[in-house]
Amino acid sequence: MPEPKYKRVLLKISGEALAGDAHRGLNFDVIGSVCDVVKKCVEAGVQIGIVVGGGNFWRGTKDGGDHMERTRADHMGMLATVINALAVADCLEQRSVPVRVQTAIEMNKIAEPYIRGKAVRHLEKGRVVIFGCGTGNPFFSTDTGAVLRAAEIGADAILLAKNVDGVYSADPQKDPNAVKYDSITYDEVLAKHLAVMDSTATSLSMDNHLPIVLFALKDPENIYRVVMGEEIGTLVKEEK
Repeated sequence: MPEPKYKRVLLKISGEALAGDAHRGLNFDVIGSVCDVVKKCVEAGVQIGIVVGGGNFWRGTKDGGDHMERTRADHMGMLATVINALAVADCLEQRSVPVRVQTAIEMNKIAEPYIRGKAVRHLEKGRVVIFGCGTGNPFFSTDTGAVLRAAEIGADAILLAKNVDGVYSADPQKDPNAVKYDSITYDEVLAKHLAVMDSTATSLSMDNHLPIVLFALKDPENIYRVVMGEEIGTLVKEEK
């Protein structure tokens, strides 16, 4: 069996991706297919941390809008990520993959509190660790939460599994002339305001020298292909 390119990764999955074509709620066919590939990666010796978004249930700024105070709306979004984390954990356990859910906001009846040392130990023992509640703070996206956790656990790369197959020069659904990048630097992403992650998450990745691979979750096997070193999607990296 070939050696994985990345030994420890942080996989970020958007909530919308977990909903499939419905864009709301949970599609267990989609979640199951993702968990099948996560199991395959674990069996290949890859240590995996997962951060899930919550947009299939609630997006703080979008759904709260002008109707709610921002902090409370963001807290609701954090709770949405926990629903997704528990769903993914259950699907992994059904496949005999050891898993732990840790949350940035304590809710000890249903998950462990996030403790970096415990998270790393779980990974070293071959357990998948799912991080809920983002950073635990309002005004920060789950993308920023993913980068923060990746830096804390010493991940080799951040895998962004989204509904788009890479980084484009413009929205490919609106601009037929949009060009897909095979690789791009953090500086270019920030300067061109490209839709990879929000600027806080991108800057944090750059400051911590964390490569990002953005690819489509439509084919979950892409997760395995990326960890094994295939050139899938777009690589966001430092400028040489």
